[in-house]
Order: sequence, then structure tokens, then C-alpha cells
Amino acid sequence: QVQLVESGGGMVQAGGSLRLSCVGSGRTFNDHSMGWFRQAPGKEREFVAVTSWNGGKSFYADSVRGRFTISRDNAKNAVYLQMDSLKPEDTAIYYCATSFPGNKLPYNDYEYNYWGQGTQVTVSS
Repeated sequence: QVQLVESGGGMVQAGGSLRLSCVGSGRTFNDHSMGWFRQAPGKEREFVAVTSWNGGKSFYADSVRGRFTISRDNAKNAVYLQMDSLKPEDTAIYYCATSFPGNKLPYNDYEYNYWGQGTQVTVSS
């Protein structure tokens, strides 16, 4: 079975940092773009960041650009999200996801076909 498992979430004060990890199993994802989404209570799931199949390109939502960094390690079948200068508005459940093979950088959730279970990130003020 294909599975994506996120970890690294937790509670942090505003201005702090967290590093999220997502490890895949059941198949390799080295030919897929991989991304991060988040969903806060009462809101739609929103795009956060995506990296291309080889990690050569990335794209970020305006709300996190300059603060978050996405990276991947295909040898470990993993994708990461380094989150710095966290704000209370970043509080959400964060999900990793895999998209289609290639170097495209999708930012719509319907362009992704595998999803993790999510990890909670809470930023206090």
C-alpha cells in the first residue's frame, strides 16, 4: 500500500521554527513533484509549497515565501518543510502529498493523488 507519513509537528511560540518530515512507502516518488498543504479550522485546504521531481525547482504560496523552505531526499523517499519565523496564522494541520511524474509545480490540491494523514502545527502568540 502507498503511504505517506508526516512528522515533526508540534507547538511553538511565534517567531520559532519547526521542521516537518514526510516519508513515503509502498513505492518510490522520485519521479513525482511533492508538495505541502495545510488546513486550519473552518478554512479550505490551501497550498503551501511544492518541489519538482529532482528538487531542482520549487514554488511557494505568497503567505510563506521567505519563511518556509521545501526540500527532498529521493534516496530516503522523503520531503521536508523547514518553517522559520512562524506566525499564529500558520496554525493548521499540515499534509504532504505527491503529484504526477515530471517537473511541473502544481499548486492545486486536485493535481495531487497521494496524501499523508497530516501533522498538527500550533503557533502561539
